[in-house]
Amino acid sequence: MERLWMNARRDSTDGPENVDELFAEIVAGLERDGVGKDWLDVDEARPDDSRGDEDAAQDVAPEPEEQPDRRAHEDEDHYVPPEPPPFPVLRASTLAALGLFVLGIVLLVAPGLFGLQPRIGTPLSLVALCAGVGWLILRMRNTPPPDSGWDDGAQV
Repeated sequence: MERLWMNARRDSTDGPENVDELFAEIVAGLERDGVGKDWLDVDEARPDDSRGDEDAAQDVAPEPEEQPDRRAHEDEDHYVPPEPPPFPVLRASTLAALGLFVLGIVLLVAPGLFGLQPRIGTPLSLVALCAGVGWLILRMRNTPPPDSGWDDGAQV
């Protein structure tokens, strides 16, 4: 059985016959292109006691040089956004819509504050909530603000 496998392996045409030669060609081509020049050799990576004291002194990491204060450099490159603009003043109709919304929530949670029973307070609260939300939706702008100028940017 082993003999058949060995013969089948020799007769196989799936791969190249001399893999070692092809691998050596690939490595030589990469070395010509300069790949791996900055990599450590295997001999340099392993500590060897046969080297002299001069070589051992080179293995010690050099002390880092005094670097300028990194914080000063980082602070220069850090983006500080401008202050956001103040919130706009709410109009009376917006305040009325928000008042209806709050009234609807209070009627839904505690109708007894107004002397109502829950069976009367719940429908009233739903009407107040819907009226407040609807009023806010109807007041939304579809146009740019009047002070936006001629360049209104990209609009979808």
